[in-house]
Amino acid sequence: MATVLSDTTQPLDIPPPANDDGYRPHADEPFMNPRQQAYFRAKLLAWKDAILRESQDTLAHLQNESLREADLTDRASSETDWSIELRTRDRQRKLISKIEAALRRIDDGEYGYCEVTGEPIALGRLEARPIATMTVEAQSRHERHEKVSREE
Repeated sequence: MATVLSDTTQPLDIPPPANDDGYRPHADEPFMNPRQQAYFRAKLLAWKDAILRESQDTLAHLQNESLREADLTDRASSETDWSIELRTRDRQRKLISKIEAALRRIDDGEYGYCEVTGEPIALGRLEARPIATMTVEAQSRHERHEKVSREE
């Protein structure tokens, strides 16, 4: 499983597509041709499936484990661990909605193009962050604008 950094520098575990035949999109082929679309669809679906499996594992563990530690320090530590785990699952729930939105963009023929400029998003960026909706430049402008807005 490859770990990449998201736009917020949180590590994301994206498994290889289930039908990984070694194909990787490259710049000397037509952008978002059917093979590239199939590649990114498989990548997104594999990522979504991995997240859902992890969620099921967490749920099963929560149902089977109870906080029975007699020592207050041990109990507090366990509660903190579960709190962190549940926050992680909440972030992943939000990530699933972004994955589903990316899959809809593939269906609509909009995947891989910047929602701000309409320009193609670099294949390397899509490889690292398949849910990206903006080019690096547009994302940077957006983040600078957000920072200025927050400081006002």
